Amino acid sequence: MPQTTGLQISSQGFEYGVKHFYNLKSGLISEILFDSLSLNLITAFELLKLGAVYIDNKRQLQNTFISENKLFRVHTKPRRYNCKYDWNSLVVYENIDFIVINKPSGIPSHPSVDNTIENSLTQMSLTKNQPLHITHRLDTLTSGLIVYAKNILFVKNFNKQLQKKTIEKKYVALIEATHILPKKVIHYMEPSPRAPKKVSETFVENWAFCELEILQQKKITPDLNWLKINLLTGRTHQIRAQLSNLQAPITGDVLYGAKFDYRPQAIASAIALRACELEFNWGSERVKFNLSEEFEIF
Repeated sequence: MPQTTGLQISSQGFEYGVKHFYNLKSGLISEILFDSLSLNLITAFELLKLGAVYIDNKRQLQNTFISENKLFRVHTKPRRYNCKYDWNSLVVYENIDFIVINKPSGIPSHPSVDNTIENSLTQMSLTKNQPLHITHRLDTLTSGLIVYAKNILFVKNFNKQLQKKTIEKKYVALIEATHILPKKVIHYMEPSPRAPKKVSETFVENWAFCELEILQQKKITPDLNWLKINLLTGRTHQIRAQLSNLQAPITGDVLYGAKFDYRPQAIASAIALRACELEFNWGSERVKFNLSEEFEIF
C-alpha cells in the first residue's frame, strides 16, 4: 500500500476540498492534520466536531491517537448552515412516537457526509435531549413539514406506508412561468448523485419513475404563478427537476434555471417550495398536518 502525505482528490459538489492521504507518523489526529495539511488546532477541532474527518472510512469525532499508515479523508471545506433558530418554536406536533416540525429553508433535514451537527434532525434531537430518527427527507432549500421518529418501530411503520403509498404529501410553490401546466406530470430521472438532476419525458431504462399532480395553479403576476402539488413519488429534487423541465422553475431555484431570488433579505438560501400538508396513519388513526399555503412576495 502506498504511503504519502500528498495525495489529494478534489471535484465538484460536496467533494470540493476533500483531501485523501496516508499518515507516515503516529500521533493525535490534530497533530497529523497539522503535519499533513497545515491545519491549525482550532480548525482541526472544528472539523472533528462537525464530523468532517474520516480514518479508514470511519468518521472521527474525538482527537484520538492514531497509528501510522492510516487512510485519512478530510473535508477541509465542509458545508455550513445557519441553525440559529428557536427549535421548540418549529414544533408543529409531538407525541410519544414522533415529532412533526416546520423545517426552515437552507438547512439539511439530516446529517451529511461533512457535517453531522448543522441539520434539523441533530438540532431537534439536541433540543429534545433524545435521539430522533429520520423517516423521510426534504431538500435543504425546501421548507415545511417533516416527521422525525422517537423509536425504530415508528420508522419501520412509516417506511411501510411509504412503500404502500398511503402517505400523502402536498407542496406549494411559486414558479416562473406564463403558461398553464398539465394536471399530471410524469418524468424519468437519471440515477446520478449529482445535481441538477436530469429528467426525461420519455421512458429511459433504469431511470427512476417520477410522478406528481398539479392540484391548483393561480397567476400572481404576469410571470409568476402559485402552485399546489400532490407529490406521488419522492425522488431527490423531483419537484424542482420536473418543473424546470416544464420551463417553470421554482422562484429562487437558480440551479434549475430560475431568474429571480426568493426572500434574499430573510434567508440566504431559499426557494419558494414548501411541504404544506402531510397525512399518514398512526396506529388506528389517520393524522394530518398543515402549514400556510401563502408566500411572502418580495
